[in-house]
Amino acid sequence: MLPGDAHILLSYVNTQLRDHDLSLADLAAEKDSSEEEILEKLKAIGYVYREDLRRFVPEESA
Repeated sequence: MLPGDAHILLSYVNTQLRDHDLSLADLAAEKDSSEEEILEKLKAIGYVYREDLRRFVPEESA
């Protein structure tokens, strides 16, 4: 299960992607979630996914 708070989710997802060398799709599947759900929650607080970096970054630096 993923954290409900978007800011905690951001930290959790970026840490999981980095520490476990996962893709966003792999992480979503592992946590029984969807990529779209994660993308929407983090977009709502101004973060977008950079596939080349495999992490979420602030929209203005994307």
